[in-house]
This record gives sequence, structure tokens and C-alpha cells, in this order.
Amino acid sequence: MEDITKTVETDEVVIKFVGDSGDGMQLIGTLLSETAAQVGNDIATFPDFPAEIRAPQNTVAGVSGFQVRFGSNKINTPGDFCDFLIAMNPASLKANLKWCKKGATIILNSDSFEEKAIAKAGYTSNPLEDNSLTNYNVIPVQMYKMSVDAVQHLNIDNKSIEKSKNIFALGMMYYLFSLPIEGTLSMFEKKFKKKPEIVELNKTLLKEGFNYADTIEAVNSKIYVPPAKVEKAKYRNITGNVAIAWGFLAASERSGRPLFLGSYPITPATEILMELAKHKNLGAKVLQAEDEIAGICSAIGASFTGSLALTTTSGPGLSLKSEAIGLAVMTELPLVIVDVQRAGPSTGLPTKSEQSDLYQALWGRNGECPVIIIAASTPSDCFYYAYMAAKLSMEHMTPVILLSEGYIGFGSQLFKIPKVADLPSIKPPIAKPNDPNFLPYNRDERLVRQWALPGTDGLRHRIGGLEKENGIGNVSIDPLNHELMVKYRTAKVEKVADYIPEQEVEGNTEGDLLVVSWGSTYGAVNAAVEQLKKEGKKISHAHFHYIMPLPKNTNNLLSKFKKIVVCELNAGQFVNYLRMKESEYKFEQYNKVQGLPFNTNELTEKFNQILSN
Repeated sequence: MEDITKTVETDEVVIKFVGDSGDGMQLIGTLLSETAAQVGNDIATFPDFPAEIRAPQNTVAGVSGFQVRFGSNKINTPGDFCDFLIAMNPASLKANLKWCKKGATIILNSDSFEEKAIAKAGYTSNPLEDNSLTNYNVIPVQMYKMSVDAVQHLNIDNKSIEKSKNIFALGMMYYLFSLPIEGTLSMFEKKFKKKPEIVELNKTLLKEGFNYADTIEAVNSKIYVPPAKVEKAKYRNITGNVAIAWGFLAASERSGRPLFLGSYPITPATEILMELAKHKNLGAKVLQAEDEIAGICSAIGASFTGSLALTTTSGPGLSLKSEAIGLAVMTELPLVIVDVQRAGPSTGLPTKSEQSDLYQALWGRNGECPVIIIAASTPSDCFYYAYMAAKLSMEHMTPVILLSEGYIGFGSQLFKIPKVADLPSIKPPIAKPNDPNFLPYNRDERLVRQWALPGTDGLRHRIGGLEKENGIGNVSIDPLNHELMVKYRTAKVEKVADYIPEQEVEGNTEGDLLVVSWGSTYGAVNAAVEQLKKEGKKISHAHFHYIMPLPKNTNNLLSKFKKIVVCELNAGQFVNYLRMKESEYKFEQYNKVQGLPFNTNELTEKFNQILSN
């Protein structure tokens, strides 16, 4: 076989690793993503896996996947279709062939294409032999057999080798995409330093896969993706969940308030709890509570004592926390509730993404119970919106719900690490000792009461879930006082619009069609809009991060367009909210409720349809 010597340069590439849940697709996808980020590529990833801890083997339902797109330009989505598919068994090929571009390279673990596994995947014949893959560049590789041969000298059991064949596949991809292996070799040494035989196993298989790729006749060139042209700074690959945790740590540092997280593990939000638990050295206090209600109630207690108080959850947990959110609204204490949304209702699809908790965030509590609602849109901007959620909550003394989604919580992106000093200041309204004019529910011009910390001289006051007398804070059942306090709490949230940025439009500020989106839909929607703009269409994009209250210029912004379409991953929750708030406009809608993100092709088709009518 002749060696590969030619190298082809390309702007970007999309790679997808797929196999059984347990085949290590998330691991090797993450390692390749981190390596691409380290050499300077911009990246976006899409981990996709079943809800079961160990899903049924060799079944389409049990397939786990990790898609990564990296390039030399700005990357906003993990891509609709892949250039390279690495499939570890027939089921993973069956489930993912539809996501391959025509002419894509498919690398298959041919050892797994046995008669039983082929039938279990739903094939009636072997796809390696029936000419069904003629539109693709198919490379069968005996990954398990070659792994066994490579480590015969190590005296490793076959089960460990079977579990490590994914590293052989990773080595192949490092070679084919001109990526260095040194960082991953070092990681093995650190991660398995107490198991030298496992270190040697993984290092050997990574090198073996790397060297084997040099001999593949079906690939006549290596691929090189130049570094992205980005501002000189410190960068790292970061998931949305980790970015949220870091945003809160930065807010704690900037505000001078200690951080407390009271939370209960729930997919897909648990990683935030785990990340904050690693940073006790930065003052983070983390309580893994016995249930969702205990988690949020402990956070309310921490807020009362002067902490930046947080709780994390997903849709079912947000339901359980609703009464306690009402308590935080009544007491007018700062609290950030992070909802990393997943497909519902009930247990739903725990590892699949959706935007179906918006109604619950807006109105899912008893009484008149307004809260600030913010939505992150990408893994990297999760940092900024977590920071802003903490800032607004503490400065306006009210709960904030930060909406994220599994798609961006698990997904990763290149993140520019900011300096804390460069972030907006956070100035909580902390009451001063022995203030003769102090009353617990007196308000400033923003209708915000002071944060009176327990133990501070002269600031004893009453607090709780019963209605408060205006100013004094005593329990009150007076009807007119109740109406006044309801109006105050509502107006306080509405006045937050004076302290958030105006809504921006990407593209011309007037035209034939305005595409409105929020949350994780940003990347796909923006890509579709940009594609149509290049075709000469008068189309623009407004992506909302601030949901309650809406930015002050929302009405004026909408008035400049002939048609408006709202795209979201639910049955139409944000569009109905806009119809209520901005009733003079006609809103069209485009919805998807499949536990999957939008892809660019389906969006451009919809936008063209609207423009042509």
C-alpha cells in the first residue's frame, strides 16, 4: 500500500462518531474537539445519546453519537450533515447514514458486521456487500482485531481491548485531519496514572490507529483545517453547562457575594452542580440536596443570609420548585433558577433537547408571580447570560430563571476567557448597619428593596411567604395593600427593561421578512438567514435573549418588516407570548418538537415559502 503524502486544505469539516452507548463515542468526540480547539480551530459539537445508562446493544435505539464541526471561520452550528462518519456497528450506520453528505467517507468497524448484529439493526443484507453504500467512500477497518494484534505484548484482557477500540478510531482521525496526538497521550498518563497498563493500552492503540491511517488506499490525502482567525486571547473548548458554572463564579467574584448552589441531580443539568463542586477553593458552597424542593429552599435560605444563591434543574424539577419560586418572589430575595430544558412532558426524553418550558417559566406558579427570564443561545454565551442572570437578580432583588437546553448544555464551543475586571459591575443594594430610615420593604426608584443581611445591627425585620405590608414588612391581609404589592412586584420586573440592552437585528433593520428566534436555535436560524441574504433576499434575524421583560425597542423593531416568522423547538410558546405582548402584528410560526435541533435546509425551505407567498 502506498503512503498518504498529499495534504488538502479545507475551511471546515464535520465528523460524526457513532456506536453503541458504552462504545466511548462521547469520549473520543470530546478529545478530538479539544485537540481541534487547542490548535486554534473554531468548533461546535453535538453530543447525542440515549437516556438509559446502558442502552440495548446493537439496536438503533441504543446508538450514541458525537458530532463535531471545526473550521478556520466562525462556527455557529455542529452542521446538518457530516463529511466523515465513523460507525462502530451496523445499528449506528443504520441510524446515521441519512446524516451523511453524498460522497462522505464512512469508516466502519467491520469486525462488528456479523450476521446477528446486522439483522438486529434492521438490515436484510450486509451493507458492506450489497452495494447500498456506493454513493459513499466506504473504508472497512477491523478495529477490534487490529487492536488485539497491537497490544499482544501487554498481556491485556480482551474485554479491556474491546472497550478501547474507540481509541484506535480516534488515532485514525488524528492522522487524517493532521491533528497532534501529544495532548491526548499526556491526558492518558494523567487520567490513568494509577493504572499503568491502561495508560500503555490507550497510548499504543492511539498510535496504532494513527499509523494505520497512513496506509489506507481509499483515502488519497490528509486534510488540514487552518486555525481560525480570532482575536488574540486565551481560549478553551467549553460546554454550555460548564460555562454557566463559570459565569456564576465570575459573578460571585465581581459582586463580592459568596456563591451557594442548592441542587438535586437531574439530566441534563447535573454537570453545573458537578463543575461548581470542583471550585470550593473559589468560595463555592455546593449542597446536593435530597430532592428538588430541598435544593431550592436551601438556596432561598442562603440568599436571605447574603449569598449569590442558585439552583439548577430541568423541566420536571422546575415544576417541583414552583411553590418555592413563589416564596422567593414574595420575600423579594435574589435567586437564580437554571432550567436546562429537555423534551417533555413528565420524564419525556431526558437526553433530548427542547424549548418547551417557556410557558412554565413565564406563568407556572400560583398568584401574580413575575420573574425575570433570560435565555442563553450558545455554549459559550452561557457564561455571559449566567453572569447577567446573577447581576439582574441581585441588583433588582428578584428571582431570575435562566433557560438553557440540553443541546447547548452538553454541546461545546470555543470560548474566549474574559477578565473578571472587564465584566459589567454588580452592585447589590445591601442595607447599611443602623440606618435610621431602614424599612424592609421601602423601595428605591427602581422599586427595589434593600438586602438586609441577618446579624447586621439595626436591620431586624420580618420575612416569609405571607403578604407583606408596604414599607414596614409586617404580615398584612389588607386588600388594597395586597393589590399595591402585586403591582409593585410586577412593575419592578417590567422596569428591568431599562437596564438590559435593546434588541439587535442581524441584517437590515427593515425588509420583507424578519426571522425571530430564541435559545439554542440561534446557530441554525442565523446560518439559514445568512444563506438567503447572499441570494439577495430581504431577510433579517432577531434573536431574543431577554424574554421577561422584552427589550424596550421590540415593538418598534417588529414594525419595520412586512412579515415575521418565529422559529422555536416547541409547539409555539414564544410566538404566542409575542402575540399577547405585541398583538398588532401578525406572526407566522415554524415549530419542531422532535427532540432534535433545527437544520439549515429545513429552515431555508420554510423562509423561501413565506417569502414567495
